Amino acid sequence: MHLTGGIMALLNQQTQISTQIPAILEKLKAGQAPDKFNREFLRDLGFKSSNHIAMIPLLRGLGFLTADNVPTERYRSFLDKTKSSKVLAEAVKEAYGDIFVLRTKPTKQDQDLIQGKYKSTYNLSDVSAERAAKTFLALLELSDPDVLSGTPSENKPIIEIEPIAKTQDSLDTPHSKKKSSVGLNYSIEIHLPATKDVEVYNAIFKSLKEHLVD
Repeated sequence: MHLTGGIMALLNQQTQISTQIPAILEKLKAGQAPDKFNREFLRDLGFKSSNHIAMIPLLRGLGFLTADNVPTERYRSFLDKTKSSKVLAEAVKEAYGDIFVLRTKPTKQDQDLIQGKYKSTYNLSDVSAERAAKTFLALLELSDPDVLSGTPSENKPIIEIEPIAKTQDSLDTPHSKKKSSVGLNYSIEIHLPATKDVEVYNAIFKSLKEHLVD
């Protein structure tokens, strides 16, 4: 995190292995969480280059590892292949929130914009900013797009009126004249004004009867 007048969410973790991130994460999902995520563990997975060590602070920044490099609950949840992309998307949204402020749905076409954000925030060189941007984009590619953009449940309407189909038998009343096999039943909430004038209420109920009953 970088603090400057407020908390910013822009993980400053560049790697030279952004193209290998998908393969590394696939290897993680194929195994179990280690007691400690260290260089030896990476070597056991087949990633022996010194450049691969950058995955350790990257996973820490994503909340997959503690400060002592012990796998977290998020790491273990990621191992479930049915929800790994969702778990990663949640981590990316948290760690790189400032990028989503610039672009709601960032893509590879926004690389220059993302690099510029890194340069202005951390005063990085062109090379470092490019590596940081490519690292983010590699993670973005593996993340669930619905979680990244926000699920429909987050944008529920304030009021929902759901029609309920009922048979005519359940709708028949002594005054019903229309015949139909299916009808719609709505629940309507009325907020009456605070008044002692009975005529106001009479007018409201008369209007309801004319428009809804008759």
